[in-house]
Amino acid sequence: MELQTLTFIVVGITFAIYIGIAFWARAGSTSEFYIAGGGIHPVANGMATAADWMSAASFISMAGLIAFFGYGGSVFLMGWTGGYVLLAMLLAPYLRKYGKFTVPEFIGDRYYSKAARIVAVVCLIVASVTYVIGQMKGIGVAFSRFLEVSYEMGLAVGMGIVFIYAVVGGMKGITYTQIAQYCVLICAYTIPAIFISLNLTGNPIPQLGLGSMLVGTETYLLDRLDQVVTELGFAEYTTSARLSTLNTFVYTLSLMIGTAGLPHVIIRFFTVTKVSDARISAGWALIFITILYTTAPAVAAMARLNLHETIAPAGEQNLVYDERPSWFKNWETTGLLKFEDKNQDGRIQYTADKASNEMVKVDRDIMVLANPEIARLPNWVIALVAAGGLAAALSTAAGLLLAIASAISHDLLKGVFRPDITEKQELLASRIAMAGAIALAGYLGFNPPDFAAGTVALAFGLAASSIFPALMMGIFSKRINREGAIAGMVAGISVTLLYVFQHKGIMFVADTAYLGDMSPNWFMGIEPNAFGAVGAVVNFVIAYAVSMMTAEPPEHIQHLVEDIRVPAGAGGATGH
Repeated sequence: MELQTLTFIVVGITFAIYIGIAFWARAGSTSEFYIAGGGIHPVANGMATAADWMSAASFISMAGLIAFFGYGGSVFLMGWTGGYVLLAMLLAPYLRKYGKFTVPEFIGDRYYSKAARIVAVVCLIVASVTYVIGQMKGIGVAFSRFLEVSYEMGLAVGMGIVFIYAVVGGMKGITYTQIAQYCVLICAYTIPAIFISLNLTGNPIPQLGLGSMLVGTETYLLDRLDQVVTELGFAEYTTSARLSTLNTFVYTLSLMIGTAGLPHVIIRFFTVTKVSDARISAGWALIFITILYTTAPAVAAMARLNLHETIAPAGEQNLVYDERPSWFKNWETTGLLKFEDKNQDGRIQYTADKASNEMVKVDRDIMVLANPEIARLPNWVIALVAAGGLAAALSTAAGLLLAIASAISHDLLKGVFRPDITEKQELLASRIAMAGAIALAGYLGFNPPDFAAGTVALAFGLAASSIFPALMMGIFSKRINREGAIAGMVAGISVTLLYVFQHKGIMFVADTAYLGDMSPNWFMGIEPNAFGAVGAVVNFVIAYAVSMMTAEPPEHIQHLVEDIRVPAGAGGATGH
């Protein structure tokens, strides 16, 4: 069966499953719409959390980043996984014990201020909308290549699917849909990795294949990769680092605390029955996430080796352009792979020398999706990868859109402007807000802003500089008051945004030629995408300083903080 036909069938089946689940699990109350009624099993919630967490950035982009950066790409592995551990240990159980629907609702109650709640909503929307843009690109890239439709058409279809299961089902529908999406995306990620690891090393476990010898040789895979890339003038794969040590540290920290501050992941822990279930589901989610994240380094290295060995093998005659394989032609049509015959010899030169490099564009986002084609795997595997990439992008997009919609309907409308509306009216408002959020996400997908088009790391920086400090201080400090929290959030996100806009022309994007460059105007050599950690420090310092100069929080708020942290009530008796 032809690849396109098979892909339509596989993707169509998965979409039918998602829509069917949405109607089966449609929300009938605000509780079901916001937190799935609070009765999701910990294992199921762990699986849904993993799908919510593993976005297009994890499925499509992360291995591509590592493939091009080598050792320097470890910031993404350490930052994103470390951030999840922070979230699971320091935030999720305490927020679940508090037992409300949204992150801004907790901030508003903890800091006894509607103004604090509104500021939190603004920060949440800014970070979430920025993140959504990355998911839109993932949807467009996967559709444009495998279904052979335009980027715009692919994006429209993807958003239509999200509209159906998110608006109808709310968190309840999204939760069960994300369970199905996790199964699809993890199979789509690991099955090709197993095939490729077997082909290259004879070892079916990719994590072990990464450290194994190539079939028929006594050369280790990573040694061969180092040899190939260095002969072409690139930095050694296993030792190269991005920019300075300080930048690497700050970037990792920004991704970690930004991860722990992303509201669409935090609200997943409100869907379980009690605090102990929140902890258990966090553990299960970490197990489910680990499967993909430990596979990613192997996928990255094998994809980079396959790419070089196929189009520009070191020490051999370079590939004749007119004899390029079908996968090369397919990705050229998307515009994500471009060749320019600079010396007019009809062969492909792929080197680190910008003057002679004829692969003028190799978008990192194609590495995972193209790898099965490069390795000549069966069509059904390639079709499965397409479905997996779409599942990853759709699952996270749905979670982000729900976070935006609940912030608007529950935190602004119900919490501030119309506290007297009925539950039925609030549910209607939630669905309208969701539809509006999807429309906004679609618009930004079609017209991505220049400063955010190439990255989702910025979203983590914005969450790191605004939401994470407010949550941490709200849980672990009785002294931080509303004035301090508001001043800290405003200062943190403002500093981060100003820095990003100041340097938006030189931000890290898909252009791999950027590697090794450093702007002399960067503060201490810290790149814009890593600046969220600096913004978080500003947030903490300003919040503490302002709190020390103003009145202590009321006594009942200090008791609230104590009650949140006390482990009593973790069982089912309290429901918290």
